[in-house]
Amino acid sequence: MANRRTYGPNREDPVRGSADTAMEFPRLLALLLIVLEWTRPGLPSPLRPICDLRVLNHFIKEARDAEVAMKSCREGCSLSESVTVPQTTVDLDVWEKKNALEQAQEVQTGLWLLQQALSLLRTSVSNTELHSHIDTSIRNLLSINAVLRSLNIQEYTPPASAVGLEGTWRASSATDLLQVHVNFLRGKVHLLLSNAQACQQDVS
Repeated sequence: MANRRTYGPNREDPVRGSADTAMEFPRLLALLLIVLEWTRPGLPSPLRPICDLRVLNHFIKEARDAEVAMKSCREGCSLSESVTVPQTTVDLDVWEKKNALEQAQEVQTGLWLLQQALSLLRTSVSNTELHSHIDTSIRNLLSINAVLRSLNIQEYTPPASAVGLEGTWRASSATDLLQVHVNFLRGKVHLLLSNAQACQQDVS
């Protein structure tokens, strides 16, 4: 039987997690500022690979915050039309048989689809709190692309249309879209970054 992985809520020690967060926050903030700086148009890729998964974990937390805000929204928070989003369930047997380029392209395609979908959501909702969460989510997707560039992953050229792309489905609600966003970051993006060749070389 294939080894399939889905991503549910993490069960971490809240006391230890709070202490670790307080100690590591200054370093994480500095790293995030560096990543955000590299998302500015026209800037070259960073000289060293960005391998600290705390950056991704911070983006996942902010994606969860957006999902929670959407679930509690009662007015001005609907998606105007269905959007194409990436599949998030990971079959590890299939994933591990793909080469690094195929894995990267699957992740990059998913990031592009999410960026397009979140941009549409941004124009669909009128709730100002959600606007802030969605803007943060879109910025974070751009930052993840900067991280990928730092790992010497080939620049992605998006297709002319999302129609016919494999490994996708249509989400018809804002809640579904934001749940996909969280699960995609926790799943395929995390797998790609945690096993990136540039980071293995950096550690060695």
